[in-house]
Amino acid sequence: MTNKEIKALISLLDDPEVAPQIQERIQTLGESIIPFLEESWEETLDPQQQQRLEDLIHHLQFEGLQQRLRVWRDSGGENLLEGMWLLNSFQYPDADLQSLNRAIEQLRFEVWTLLRPEMLPTEQVQVLNHVLFRAHKFAANTQNFHSPANSMLHRVLETRRGNPLTLCVIYLLVAQRLKLPVFGVNLPNLFVLTYRPETPLIESFYINCYNRGLILTRTDIEHYIAQLNLTSNDIFYEPCSHLDILRRALRNLQLSFEKLQEPAKAAEVAQLLTILTNEEQPATDAPEGEE
Repeated sequence: MTNKEIKALISLLDDPEVAPQIQERIQTLGESIIPFLEESWEETLDPQQQQRLEDLIHHLQFEGLQQRLRVWRDSGGENLLEGMWLLNSFQYPDADLQSLNRAIEQLRFEVWTLLRPEMLPTEQVQVLNHVLFRAHKFAANTQNFHSPANSMLHRVLETRRGNPLTLCVIYLLVAQRLKLPVFGVNLPNLFVLTYRPETPLIESFYINCYNRGLILTRTDIEHYIAQLNLTSNDIFYEPCSHLDILRRALRNLQLSFEKLQEPAKAAEVAQLLTILTNEEQPATDAPEGEE
């Protein structure tokens, strides 16, 4: 369709007799028509028409997001930054992946300048902790734990406040770029990281990013599980996949909207979650519990 034809089509939304058919036709055109809808929104003074256009724009953006999430899933979900950006775009469709990439790369560079080849794993972690939690002052958002912003990577990078999972994701993305053997771990109520040294002579350990990178032992994790009165399970100690991480991030976001009494948004996030969830998914990647 030409630009003129698209604009003429959108103008027919004013006619209540044909508006439903026009909306269906517009939805088949995909996200490429969004700039024309936004232009029409700016030109109209009719609140009902503006709402109709906003609903159409959101529908098209949501359809596009679902498709991109399926592509990410089918590719194996290897790119964690891209996955978190997709979640981010649910609330912020204009969020820029390259901006996120530059922010993570800057943190990586700052850590890299302080690392030395002879450092032990715990010393490497102390460097990461220094840059993230002291120099940049990343911290737990205890004042507004269930805010959706805590699940939005670009907002956490801007505000330096997040939930256990997003703080771990930033830490993990930086560590991965430094080729450090750091992975996510799906603990109940609390997401943590584990450092798995390549040499068997050095024991693995865990990192609690919600407590400024506190180093934990396996015994600490065992005590934590015991305090929750849960039966021990291997997945409480072993690395999880990037797909697992994004599933948990979506559950956190869904819970946030439920807490804010926004059932429509919570339902849409649940719809995104079904794209990544299978029936055998363990219940341990439940939303974060408030610490």
